Amino acid sequence: MKTNGVLLDTSFFLRFLNEEDNLFKNANDYYKYFLNNDFYLVISTIAIAEYCAGGNIDELPLKNIRILPFNVNHAIRTGEFAKLLFKERKSGQLDIKERNIIPNDSKLFAQADVEVEIKYFVTSDTNTLTVLKSLNENFSLKFETIDINIRHSDYFGILDFK
Repeated sequence: MKTNGVLLDTSFFLRFLNEEDNLFKNANDYYKYFLNNDFYLVISTIAIAEYCAGGNIDELPLKNIRILPFNVNHAIRTGEFAKLLFKERKSGQLDIKERNIIPNDSKLFAQADVEVEIKYFVTSDTNTLTVLKSLNENFSLKFETIDINIRHSDYFGILDFK
């Protein structure tokens, strides 16, 4: 079983599929790096639903990406994550204005945490990074987070001669 899984969130695809976006180059470089270095790409049905709210499923590069359905084991872990995050938001420890980010992101984090082959969760969303920081302080998450605001060469410590 490969354990170099990369769960890509909706914000990744919004950048990767828009050449005018200021993070397009970073997203594209990560995508190429993953494909060329024995990683395999995963998209959740949750991220597909989010993407399809403004785009079309035909725009997603699904031939290179495994689709991960949301299952009961993910739901159980989501509940644990969301319970903590709602409590922290209510107490003021977590400053997130958008209420739906907690359940939506919790579902993706739960999938990344439960699926043993997923090693990375890739995003560019600053709210998502804030929520992840809180989870990392309270749980032993089994995945690393990659913020595509950081170039792939810097994240992986490689020389990029392009």
